[in-house]
Amino acid sequence: MPEPFLQPQRERNTMSIQAINVRNQFKGKVREIIRGDVVSEVDVETAWGIVTSVITTRSVDELQLKVGSDVVALVKSTEVSIAKL
Repeated sequence: MPEPFLQPQRERNTMSIQAINVRNQFKGKVREIIRGDVVSEVDVETAWGIVTSVITTRSVDELQLKVGSDVVALVKSTEVSIAKL
């Protein structure tokens, strides 16, 4: 008989970031969440403006994100495009 699938135990609200090599970090609060079936759009209000992230809806649920949640938006990009105004 196969062994039952075991999910790892996760303790909520106990994870902290020890170190990360992302330089562009924007602390803020979730302003809006637009939920989709697979992906969701999360707007984070920061001191420098709104940062928008598209993440899986599963991640929104697992992180227990709600409007007003304190978060850090981590931005890592290999390219930045410029357009002349």
